[in-house]
Amino acid sequence: MKQYIENIPKAELHIHIEGTFEPELLFKIAKRNNISIPFKSVDELRKAYEFDCLQDFLDIYYQGAKVLQTEEDFYDLTYTYFEKCAVQNVKHTEIMFDPQTHTERGVAFDTVINGISKACEAAQNNFGISSFLIMSYLRHMTEEEAFETLKQSLPYKDKIKAIGLDSSEKGNPPSKFQKVFEASIKEGYIPLAHAGEEGDADYIWEALDLLKIARIDHGNNALQDPELIQEIINRDIALTVCPLSNKALQVVPDLKNHPLKKMMDLGLKVTINSDDPAYFGGQVNQNYIEIQEALDLTKREIYQLAANSFQYSLLDEKDKVKNLQILTGYFQTH
Repeated sequence: MKQYIENIPKAELHIHIEGTFEPELLFKIAKRNNISIPFKSVDELRKAYEFDCLQDFLDIYYQGAKVLQTEEDFYDLTYTYFEKCAVQNVKHTEIMFDPQTHTERGVAFDTVINGISKACEAAQNNFGISSFLIMSYLRHMTEEEAFETLKQSLPYKDKIKAIGLDSSEKGNPPSKFQKVFEASIKEGYIPLAHAGEEGDADYIWEALDLLKIARIDHGNNALQDPELIQEIINRDIALTVCPLSNKALQVVPDLKNHPLKKMMDLGLKVTINSDDPAYFGGQVNQNYIEIQEALDLTKREIYQLAANSFQYSLLDEKDKVKNLQILTGYFQTH
């Protein structure tokens, strides 16, 4: 089963590029930029990647992002992620990035977007991996600040497919960002949002009804509300579930109790993703492997999860069909 998972074609739809920052690369870039960090070694930093909740993780996540200064830094960060995709048979990925994490400390928007997008182009050429960028607004900041980020993004609309909403969920409901989402949709961006990771089912309702999202990131707490479950199914909206992230942040302390299989049995369209793999103990394949072992998922269920990853991607119909045909061919021969 492990080999089957490792080789099955798949897409990753919930990945924060700043969350792919492995300690080794973080130390290398910190040294290159002559930035001191409060850890003496890679091992010491890796030990700090143990969290009790979302906020514990965010504190060190933002600390690590501070060493990213130049276009080269963002290129190296992103291309390193693609190198990992290439060996996991990830054929398509939709990468979230947090411009406000960088612009608020003086790094120009164009430095961020150019470094990341050049790595995307190189990965397409070198590995044949397609990708889209999702510009995420930070929900612990104000809507006015989100509007400023939207404004900064407009000269680069050709490089950005969608917008997202991430960071501290509790106390920052989707309704806080309704106006900036309306404006972003008018600019042609596809709306996505984190909802129902630590926030309750009401946050998911708000994201659906007020932000008009096309996909739910996480969505675990949808299970609190049977009416919401049916609404998600009726709207044919997928959930980008992140098992090892849920475990690391104590959203689900034991993967054997993870709701993923229950979601599938109820008819929800679920995908498996790594979220912030450098911090949460595993790339996308490791997420598949550990959740399969915990829930005793079948080969057909793994196939369905991989199929969902293409079907509910932002790819056009032609590319979805092409990838699904390759995936089905793999399933039928393995």
